[in-house]
Amino acid sequence: MSLQRIGLVGYGEVGKIFGAGLKPRAYAMGAWDLKFAQPATREAECGHAAGQGITAHGSMQALCEASGFIISAVTASNTLAVAQEAATHIRSGTVFLDLNSASPGTKQQAAAAIEAAGAFYVEAGVMTSVPPYGIKVPMLLGGERADALASVLQSWDMDAKAVSDKLGVASAIKMCRSVMIKGLEALVIESYATARAYGVEDQVLPTLQETFPSIDWSRQGAYFFSRVVQHGQRRAEEMREAANTVKEAGFEPLMTTAIAAKQQWVADRAKEGLFKDLPKDADWQAYADRLLAGRSR
Repeated sequence: MSLQRIGLVGYGEVGKIFGAGLKPRAYAMGAWDLKFAQPATREAECGHAAGQGITAHGSMQALCEASGFIISAVTASNTLAVAQEAATHIRSGTVFLDLNSASPGTKQQAAAAIEAAGAFYVEAGVMTSVPPYGIKVPMLLGGERADALASVLQSWDMDAKAVSDKLGVASAIKMCRSVMIKGLEALVIESYATARAYGVEDQVLPTLQETFPSIDWSRQGAYFFSRVVQHGQRRAEEMREAANTVKEAGFEPLMTTAIAAKQQWVADRAKEGLFKDLPKDADWQAYADRLLAGRSR
């Protein structure tokens, strides 16, 4: 499996990290992102790519024509649309690795489009936040080519493990985990902000510490607030895909839908500028105070 001509679809946080990390393994590397075509972002985004030695392609077609290994790293809501667009241009024999957080059903639809074009689709469940790990982030792979691709990625010092030759298994693992992780984020934000409103946080957090002593609840709370403020929109979209996963299993996604709504609510407050100029390493109380100040909005 020759994968040295790498193409990235999506040049956001994850795309940039994978671009920088995989560049030494690539004979040639390119990227395509809608921001490359938008006047407000073209210069900065294309300049960043150039600085990394990555070709900023002008279209999905150009990316597909130049790539033998395509990595899709877009938002959850764009998972299927990107795969369908790529399928209209992708070359036969190309490997398409889908990193996106989507339900098993969405991944199966994406695979059908890619494989109808004669390319090979591999799903990935990215099992934790990418930034601390870079390209060594733990990933579970699924699909007929999962074993072969995992071997190549492991030779590149990546933490990739094939879990099934059936599509949907890796995504199911990822989505079920996400319900818990993003659910904890939503619960912490709602609980802590409410405790702050009543002035009882100094009584509430110690009880959590006593019940779950292995967790630093103050530090973890700050991390949860910061990540949701920064990536709440992406998390909300992921949770809507998680809700689809629950539905596909035959259950009503009552909790998952609520998690998506809470993540979206925080994302909307961030878009309004509620957390403007707040440092990312601020304590959770600073984030909660911004929410309290914005209650009339």
